[in-house]
Amino acid sequence: MENDIVIVGAGICGLANSLALHRKGFKSIVLERSNGLRSDGGALEIHNNGWRVLDQLGIATELREKAVRLESINDVLLDTGKTVERTLTGKEELRCMKRKDLIEALFNAVPREYIHFGCQVKMVKTNTMTSFPELHCTDGSIIKAKVLIGCDGVNSVVAKSLKLADPRFMSICATRGLTSYPNGHGLENKFTRVMLGTVDFGLLTITDNLVHWFIGRPMLPTDSEILNQPELIKKSSLDALKGFPKEFVDTVKQCDLESLYLTQVKYRAPWDLFFTGFRNGTITVAGDAMHTMGPFQGQGAGSSLEDAIVLARCIAREMCEATKFEGGIGDHRELQRRIEGAMDRYVKERRLRIIRCSLQTYVVGMLLEASSMVKKLLVLAVYIVLFGGTSLSLAGYDCGRL
Repeated sequence: MENDIVIVGAGICGLANSLALHRKGFKSIVLERSNGLRSDGGALEIHNNGWRVLDQLGIATELREKAVRLESINDVLLDTGKTVERTLTGKEELRCMKRKDLIEALFNAVPREYIHFGCQVKMVKTNTMTSFPELHCTDGSIIKAKVLIGCDGVNSVVAKSLKLADPRFMSICATRGLTSYPNGHGLENKFTRVMLGTVDFGLLTITDNLVHWFIGRPMLPTDSEILNQPELIKKSSLDALKGFPKEFVDTVKQCDLESLYLTQVKYRAPWDLFFTGFRNGTITVAGDAMHTMGPFQGQGAGSSLEDAIVLARCIAREMCEATKFEGGIGDHRELQRRIEGAMDRYVKERRLRIIRCSLQTYVVGMLLEASSMVKKLLVLAVYIVLFGGTSLSLAGYDCGRL
């Protein structure tokens, strides 16, 4: 089977790439190893930069109806008793939404025939005759492509074919969950983040009846044994919140068990992103396959959405130009040259942005890992100097028009 554009992975990044290309008039084939849409998971933050993309993709209006707009960000340092509240202006749009809502909105906007479930890619090779990629699947099938985009997450097969280094582990873990309030929670529409020692707790309202919360804390030796045991994840979360205000502890006590998710934080170091080549031939990566980062700044989904806009813009321009040459889009050498140029522009445009995102989340991770107050204050000083001490410094970025 031969296709012009193949995307591996039907998560947020893969579906966004397919939809962006569709809006530009290009069909893609999306290969997903699962037998159905993976819409599980807790919630995620979408800042200004993400909403700009969702507006262009045509799904922002329906998503805004499912998540309230947050009015302020509250940072509380229990160690020092310091509280900083920042009111969000009319130009600063921050909402927290269920991952399920975003995935389903993207999925419903992509033509159904583009998406192929139950197709697991085990190996990527380059055809020696055409120099275009071939995907070898576990069922024995071989899929040929002119363009290959790896959106297959942190353990990306496509990234391995590009010889990207494996993501690194931080010594901290992240727990995320949802808590439902059938009669309403009565909370203000804001993002509250509380730090005590090496534990970071966050609470964001999604609707009048639903909140999202997260905990960042040092990884314990027993954590690897409870990853699939919601009751034990809940217990470990409550243990971590000793000394925190009662209202936050009660939120975790009342959580929806099926929403709990515990994972050790993985990341690509900023210096790795600076030196890594993200293209080989007409193969590249996007999303977590390209720039896995900690969840501390709420830019994982937003940066993946940005990738989709930039990559679709670059590829569409060159594939349209290729049709003007003798042989049209079937002229393999001309097409290959143009696609490679498009991917190089994509990588160049994205590199500094993802380095900045990665650096900021890396510094926040260091803050959580700091075992002494002196080290914590030093890291905090670096954070203030580099980023102004605010998590919103990344949200003003505009990746441009599709």
